[in-house]
Amino acid sequence: MKYFISSCSNGKDSLAMTYRLIEEKRPLDEIIFYDTGMEFSPIYHNWDKLKKRAESAGIKCTLLKPECPFTYTMIDKPVNVGKANEHRGYAWCGGVCRWGTTEKLKALDKYCEERYAICYVGLAADEPERLSKERKAYKKFPLAEWRMTEKDCLDFCRKRDIGWNESGIDLYDVLDRVSCWCCGNKNLWELYNIWKYLPHYWERLKALQTEIERPFKKEYSIFALEEKFRNGYIPIHRTRKKVDV
Repeated sequence: MKYFISSCSNGKDSLAMTYRLIEEKRPLDEIIFYDTGMEFSPIYHNWDKLKKRAESAGIKCTLLKPECPFTYTMIDKPVNVGKANEHRGYAWCGGVCRWGTTEKLKALDKYCEERYAICYVGLAADEPERLSKERKAYKKFPLAEWRMTEKDCLDFCRKRDIGWNESGIDLYDVLDRVSCWCCGNKNLWELYNIWKYLPHYWERLKALQTEIERPFKKEYSIFALEEKFRNGYIPIHRTRKKVDV
């Protein structure tokens, strides 16, 4: 008998996928959420809300966590021990060094493979590059099947009163992706909005930068970016290119 799992980050795409699976009574036995410990607060709120909905339908919900705390791996973990470039911590996660993403995918894959499960993954129909990279036969992509774009997913959630409100701001109004608040792949427009609208997260980024030698964005540390923003620099919002679906 097949076992069906939905991998849900509690962002717009995976939430839209998971709620639609529930609403349409598609085969679904379990929902898993990998919590880095560095998520925005609304992510946890939406997980709690989803758990109530899922459990009322008899669907199990499971929280997964990294083997080591995220900040330990980022700042303190011994790396390349005994080599010339021995150091501590992988620093910011992003760019060519997406160590957090690697750990997350390994944990999710291991969990599903141990259960010989079919895994639903929330990649939208207008993400062809990401869809083409997925090769494992047990992974299924309902959003692509339904031809739901990222905008469709956000609209789907908002029509069901699912939001990402933080300090009076919906995160999807100021961020392209509601990934970890310390994600090194955040663009300058997103970082400017965190500095302007979400100062408590900005202060946490500054605290991390004091522990990390590597600048956050190329040659710019969080402190250098703050100086640019204070001096009037407002980044252009460069939207990602979409394709017809």
